Parts: sequence; structure tokens; C-alpha cells
Amino acid sequence: MSRVIQHLEDEHRFIYEHNGVIAYLDYEPKGAVMAITHTWVPPELAGQGIAADLTRAALQAARAAQWQVDPVCSYTQGYLKKHPEYKQLLKKD
Repeated sequence: MSRVIQHLEDEHRFIYEHNGVIAYLDYEPKGAVMAITHTWVPPELAGQGIAADLTRAALQAARAAQWQVDPVCSYTQGYLKKHPEYKQLLKKD
């Protein structure tokens, strides 16, 4: 399923809306680093892969901007372990 994920750059947020219900991923830009801080999918949208789609959109945006990613959010940490194709985006200490 292809979902439309919106990037609200001024709010540092990626959102998916379905029937007025919003799921989102928040991040904080820190120089050339995207610190992904929180992912939220409300119960009525759970179990549909929406968190994965939000995370993928954020990682693709970071890649396009040539940013590194600091996965503060536990969901994002787990996603990155399962998707090594994004490993090169991880913030180097």
C-alpha cells in the first residue's frame, strides 16, 4: 500500500492522516543531524505499517539532505536494526 506522508518542515514532523486521524514522527534538526525523537500511531491506525512508512520517509529525507540520523526514538532504533540499507545514515560519534 502506498501512503502519502507529508513532511511539515517548519514543525519538524512527518505525518500521515486517514479520516481525520493523524500519525506522526517528530525530529529535531541539529546541524547536519536529524535526531528522530518520537513516533506516534494512534490505536485506530495501529498494525498497518504506518510507523514504518513514517520512518522510511524521514530516513529518505535525511539521505536526500545528506544528514546523519540520531535514532533517539525506540521505534526508529528497532527499524534501523531491521533495515541495514540505512546504516550509513547513523550518526558517527
